[in-house]
Amino acid sequence: MNFLKRRFSSGDLQGELRDEDFIPPVAPRKGPSPSAPSSPSKTTSAPGIGRGFFSANKPTYNRDRCKTLLVIDDCHTDWSKYFRGKKIFGDWDIRVEQAEFAEINLAAYTDSGCMVDIQVNRNGTKVVRSFKPDFLLVRQHVRDAHEDWRNLLLGFQYGGVPSVNALHSQYQFLDKPWVFAHLIMIQKRLGKEMFPLIEQAYYPNHKEMLITPKFPVVVKIGHAHSGLGKVKIDSPHSFQDIASVVAVTRSYATTEQFIEGKYDIHVQKIGNNYKAYLRKSISGNWKANTGSAMLEQIAMNERFKIWADECAEMFGGLDMVAVEAIQGKDGKEYIIEVNGSSMTLLGETQEEDRRHIAELVLGKMQIYCRPTPTMSKTSSTGGLMHYAMNGSQDRMGPNQPMSQQQQQMQQNQMSQMAGNNPQGNPANARGPGMMPIGGQGQTGPSPMPLPQVGRNQSMDEEDTMKNLRKTFAGIFGDM
Repeated sequence: MNFLKRRFSSGDLQGELRDEDFIPPVAPRKGPSPSAPSSPSKTTSAPGIGRGFFSANKPTYNRDRCKTLLVIDDCHTDWSKYFRGKKIFGDWDIRVEQAEFAEINLAAYTDSGCMVDIQVNRNGTKVVRSFKPDFLLVRQHVRDAHEDWRNLLLGFQYGGVPSVNALHSQYQFLDKPWVFAHLIMIQKRLGKEMFPLIEQAYYPNHKEMLITPKFPVVVKIGHAHSGLGKVKIDSPHSFQDIASVVAVTRSYATTEQFIEGKYDIHVQKIGNNYKAYLRKSISGNWKANTGSAMLEQIAMNERFKIWADECAEMFGGLDMVAVEAIQGKDGKEYIIEVNGSSMTLLGETQEEDRRHIAELVLGKMQIYCRPTPTMSKTSSTGGLMHYAMNGSQDRMGPNQPMSQQQQQMQQNQMSQMAGNNPQGNPANARGPGMMPIGGQGQTGPSPMPLPQVGRNQSMDEEDTMKNLRKTFAGIFGDM
């Protein structure tokens, strides 16, 4: 906690930002965005999205009955509009917080979960928003050529935050050779004809890059996206040169035969929605996903659907998945990689795809974010200290401590129900579905009967617990 004190008491962070004053990140991350690919067919940013876009909007959610969704994406996409007016559990609102990995810090506690801080810039002053996320949507790569945010991923997992895709599966995507190894297992099960995976070789370091492959080849150095770290090699001498580069990077590398392709194939699955696209470079670059390209949506077929469904079964199940393949001039198809929730959205259907993602998130929140009669979200020492340093507890979300009126209502209901249950009547001391007095799984009398006074005391305790359950059910809804 000393680290947090130093961090949040520094002179750089001043002021307090309320829920109404939320503004988006002010320093967009450079490089391609999963929501805005480099393609002439891409959809441009929606009008008004940019710096300060949210500052004029007042919150449209009920602070006492809402769940907080944290979306990790750049500011080119305003995710709040896809959840505006949406309800879960009948009348619960969705409070959307959005930031990039670079603007997020967190602390996680074993007893109170994950507390997130978003640092933003308002009128030249750095301020911090603090909140506890109930659900997470990750639209940025956790790891790329120059960035590695696994420390934040570990914190979300430590705090037990449910996510799309699941945090467990996102951790599996931190190294592409690990993902490719699972694709090899799918091919062994389905066969090369059904799952045409490209042939590839893996080298843990430069020392093993001695066997000269058949040229030309594509060498992929380390873990990167969007064409980074990929080099086309045409001769043994060039291969030795690139091996020396791998030695400097101290990373692993893979090689695969260069396929002279007609076009790339992009197959995506979002929930139960499928789409397929063809992408062909028109800039002369052998990497169709860089430079100018022509994009066309094509009809899904059973073969593409099998690819997506099989890959969606990896790592315990993927809610969102995209399969990348090449259609060679030899007439064959070659699957080259798979991406998860950070997959690129293509073409003119990006808006539709984002709505599908929002529906997917809402369905998952219905399952994993059900309201519970928790007295306080920050009942732990760690959570209380976090809010004491970073913000007042009126931003904790829907599970607020009970008001005096609620406490008085509870006491009145307990008194009324306690007066209707005779203390000595075992039938009233044990409600339907509760365990017998003899212990778990016992249907007969206890092997060691308690004295009458002890039995009555045990019945009183059970009767009190029964009344408390009914009271909480009346206040907070069915548990």
